[in-house]
Amino acid sequence: MRALKYYVACSLDGFIAQTDGSFDRFPWNDEVIADFIESFQWFDTVLMGRKTYEVGLKEGKTDPYPMLKSYVFSRTMESSPDPKVKLVSEQAVEFVRALKREQGKNIWLCGGALLAAQMFQNQLIDELIVKLNPVLLGSGIPLLMANVPPAMLDLQESKQYDNGTFRLQYSIQY
Repeated sequence: MRALKYYVACSLDGFIAQTDGSFDRFPWNDEVIADFIESFQWFDTVLMGRKTYEVGLKEGKTDPYPMLKSYVFSRTMESSPDPKVKLVSEQAVEFVRALKREQGKNIWLCGGALLAAQMFQNQLIDELIVKLNPVLLGSGIPLLMANVPPAMLDLQESKQYDNGTFRLQYSIQY
């Protein structure tokens, strides 16, 4: 079975983006970007909530991860602006369960605090990978947008970058 990994950047106070969805306050540098690009080899599929997808869409990116099979989860979008990006509008949990049973590499849950919470509530996320950034946003979009069941996190790997960012990789025991 394929693993679903919630891999996301986060501020020290628990926000994955500012209120408007932007994340330009995170201190990206060449090392962090190179590591992020290298992580694409772990995955062949990416899942995004509508708001996460719309961040790139505002920049004209209809397929932000062309090297991956892309799915956008939305109950309000009527169609996908790109034929390679598939829209999932109903039964998200069942859809992800089916994806996990397929052959292939891991599945990346790129973002969407609501989507992530829904996947946690149904115990579908196998790993949480957080790039913890040395910044306080004060407000914004939280790591998880709803209550989730208690879970133990077991640190599998950590990496510190020169700019003070940490990548923390946890397996999850529900």
